[in-house]
Amino acid sequence: MSNHVYKHIELTGSSPVSIEDAVGGAIAKAHETVHNIQWFSVKETRGHVVDGKVAHWQVTIDIGFTLE
Repeated sequence: MSNHVYKHIELTGSSPVSIEDAVGGAIAKAHETVHNIQWFSVKETRGHVVDGKVAHWQVTIDIGFTLE
């Protein structure tokens, strides 16, 4: 097994559907420009409320990726 060096960045995804969609959307967007994504960690979950109902989920995550 080789040694790896990881870098991580913080992202916030949002979705009107679910927490999972918010995380998935953030990772999918990052994947367009960040290579070798290996892991994520949820840092914060919050939401936007309209008329007493959840309108959007907002999830802040760290994603880690290996450096080439």
